[in-house]
Amino acid sequence: MNRFNIPTEGKGIRQLCGTVLVFEAIVIGLAIPVAIVLEHANRALAGGVGGALAVCAVLIGGVVGRPRMAWALVAGTVLQFLVIASGVVVSAMYTLGAIFAALWFTGIWLARRHATPPAAPSSAGSDPAPHPVPTPGPADD
Repeated sequence: MNRFNIPTEGKGIRQLCGTVLVFEAIVIGLAIPVAIVLEHANRALAGGVGGALAVCAVLIGGVVGRPRMAWALVAGTVLQFLVIASGVVVSAMYTLGAIFAALWFTGIWLARRHATPPAAPSSAGSDPAPHPVPTPGPADD
């Protein structure tokens, strides 16, 4: 945890944010032909920028939540702004980028909310669980 109480590593953040980034990479990849065919963008520029964003999304998604990879949260956040900015070329990316940014921040929030708190110290010498007391049955005569 850091000063903002955001988990930077762990299974929760890895699953939530990693999944968002992988699906975002798919959407970015699908936006490349749209930029070329419908928006008449330069093929090399659309393929290069879109491909770079998609590859970055997959790479960041692969390391987010891993030990000593706290930078991946910052990189993923920057990526969200870059995807929204790609709406300059494909206007639908404004909306799709905003949706994925909302999913990204929701993933971080949920991981923070469900992070396991540190275990409370147990008192030494206490019995952790009481033993059941046998109940008397019917008397056998």
